[in-house]
Amino acid sequence: MLKASDIMTQDVATIRGSATVAEAVKLMRLKSLRALIVDLRNPQDAYGIVTQMDIVSKVVAYGKDLEKVRVYEIMTKPCVVVNPDLGVEYVARLFANAGIHIAPVISKSLMGIISQTDILFKGDFLENPKAPLMRRELAKVIENAKAISVASGITSQEAVDAWALAEELEAEVTYQEGTEPKEKTAFQIYCEENPQVLQVRHQILSATA
Repeated sequence: MLKASDIMTQDVATIRGSATVAEAVKLMRLKSLRALIVDLRNPQDAYGIVTQMDIVSKVVAYGKDLEKVRVYEIMTKPCVVVNPDLGVEYVARLFANAGIHIAPVISKSLMGIISQTDILFKGDFLENPKAPLMRRELAKVIENAKAISVASGITSQEAVDAWALAEELEAEVTYQEGTEPKEKTAFQIYCEENPQVLQVRHQILSATA
């Protein structure tokens, strides 16, 4: 599965919050960028972002003087940031939920920037659709859980952990596909055939509570 760090653009430019919007436009034009990251004022500060849309909708649209408006007046700060290890589909979901189209990729320091364009043109969702891949992976996980149950015993910790993984993955597959949950999960069907499994799970959960 591709991560944010695999498709992000490393050519990212920063600008001071005190810089003028005119300076921001010149930098965007020079580097052919759609957004600039507003640099930290100190180690405890948060990153900000100023985009083409900010400039067009908040400055140009109102006929304001770009030499007099400062970046900090139109930027978004703190801005949504993306962890480099976040899967691409989760980046897309984050963008959709936050209503944004671009964000810096940060892990302790600024690593790059990721946009909807990066997701669209660098992502592998067309060649490797996530839901079918996860469905195949789920089938393998379920078979593995059954095999461990036979080899180690249906009440073993290994079997309990294997079925917990199957449950978690099945829930994620259902979410990814956007379908209604099945009446019974693979684990529930297995428990009907082996009711002692639930007893052991309840004991383990009670012991760790």
